[in-house]
Amino acid sequence: MNRNRMLIGLVVAVIIGLAVSTFVYRQIQQAQTPARTVVLGKIVVASANLPLGTRLEPQFLREIPWPGGEPVAGMFTKAEDCVGRALITTVVENEPILEGKLAPKEGGAGLAPIIPEGMRALSIRVDEVVGVAGFVLPSTMVDVLVTGSVGGRGGGSDAVTRTILENIRVLTSGQRIEEDKEGKPQKVAVVTLLVTPEEAAKLTMASTEGRIQLALRNTIDTKKVEPAPVYRATLFGGAAPERAIRRREPGVQPKASTYVVETIRGDKRTSITFSDQGAGAENQ
Repeated sequence: MNRNRMLIGLVVAVIIGLAVSTFVYRQIQQAQTPARTVVLGKIVVASANLPLGTRLEPQFLREIPWPGGEPVAGMFTKAEDCVGRALITTVVENEPILEGKLAPKEGGAGLAPIIPEGMRALSIRVDEVVGVAGFVLPSTMVDVLVTGSVGGRGGGSDAVTRTILENIRVLTSGQRIEEDKEGKPQKVAVVTLLVTPEEAAKLTMASTEGRIQLALRNTIDTKKVEPAPVYRATLFGGAAPERAIRRREPGVQPKASTYVVETIRGDKRTSITFSDQGAGAENQ
């Protein structure tokens, strides 16, 4: 019995000794392994918040340490490589300046470099209500509504509101100084939208002939709804004007209405056919 206990104790002691020796060996190995040396390089970042269209100058840039073995696609290591090029997006302070955020070297500065090929930038005057109380900011998406009259006479019973453009990107929003009717300077809010040439023509006509309203939408909601127009008469309980909802196709004459009047004098019966275009033949 005592012999068995001694054997068990010996086995436990051997196991504990092996565990301790393994732990000590690993600690010695780690202490002898030299620490990994991190080679630092440089990356160019913005020194302040910069709006899109800004031409980069030396004071807008700075270089900060960056791990040399962790490059970022399109990064710059020297500030002078970015100077003179324009931003095509907004950047915040300490954000890396990347090739994809810059216009081509020959693109210039300002708004032009950020307009994609085949698109146009069109500015419209708005007020605080039209501008959704100041929430229409660059890169937001809006729908454009216009209110006008079918007959072109202003706010009559045939006034209508239509959504003429959907899911339009806002490029810039701000204010400029214009003269009022009395020649006094006043601040006017201006929103610049990114549109196609066809949409630019439609928007210009709308701003000239009607009153424009912007509807702010979620930037991830890209579905086009194409809502039906709303007529003033319908909105206030009436029906849409006849001439607004029934349009005559060019070159097609409306079908004339006809009716027959029959007279009887003694044994003589006479019928005359009438239409919207005048009386017809008399039948005996």
